[in-house]
Amino acid sequence: MTEMPKKALPGHIAAALAGAGGITDSAGQPWAGRDLPAQEKYHNFDADDGAMDAGFAAAMADLAAGDGNEAQVVASLATARVFIPIVAQLAEKTVSENGLVSDKESDMALVTLQGPDGRRALPVFSHAEALTRWHREARPVAVYAARAALSAVAEDAQLLVVDPGSQRPFVVRRPAMWALAQQQQWQPSYDDVAVESVLRESVSALGNSAVVDISASAGQGIESLWDHQSEPGQLLVSGGGTGPELCVMITLVPGLDQQTVNELLAQLQEFWAGHEYFAFAVDSIQIRLRHPQPQT
Repeated sequence: MTEMPKKALPGHIAAALAGAGGITDSAGQPWAGRDLPAQEKYHNFDADDGAMDAGFAAAMADLAAGDGNEAQVVASLATARVFIPIVAQLAEKTVSENGLVSDKESDMALVTLQGPDGRRALPVFSHAEALTRWHREARPVAVYAARAALSAVAEDAQLLVVDPGSQRPFVVRRPAMWALAQQQQWQPSYDDVAVESVLRESVSALGNSAVVDISASAGQGIESLWDHQSEPGQLLVSGGGTGPELCVMITLVPGLDQQTVNELLAQLQEFWAGHEYFAFAVDSIQIRLRHPQPQT
């Protein structure tokens, strides 16, 4: 699996992060001069019962039934409330100028995870019970999923994991997570005609006749295993996996030696990594090589 290099934050996200805890609200509007009426609610989730968002539940059910896809699940998160786990973290003792040692203090901190590939992930939960089962000491903080995605970016996380440790976890990859943070629609790279256009452009740019064809499809890494809710066993669903996300099929002329193939792949990957849109839209790549079938 080839992971795309880390890119600078998009301007929308950088601006939102700059205003998230300062003089502006999450939409970048200044607090100054604004009058909050007494009857206005100060919390978006005052009447929240902690249950799973209905739209997200429906999208997950469609995915399990084979009637939906991961793009629809991510789209449902755009308006869904989730819970972020916050835990107490002991601060180190401090020594003042007069030599007095202060007592330990506890700070509240976001919980982050490390995936099998080393990438950092922010866990979020679709309902309060799932968070409690995962970490009994964690305090659930209700936020919109878009806000959780923004927090993940602030924590330098590359993944957002919904309901980790449950029967049906769902992984939101970096491009989808950034789209959520910007409140924009997400287009999976394997369904993005612009990504396939870049692939073909990379072949043309090299001017190498060794590549007969190049195409994109969904990688096996988008699949994830869920437990059946009605019967024992596991169900393979087409979404929510960790990677690789994009499968690039390269058809080569026969007779190439290994060194030539390696050099060709290195040149293609260098082109992809240097292309701004491709590097932003693609999370991880699986490359497959094949030779054209001889004509009879």
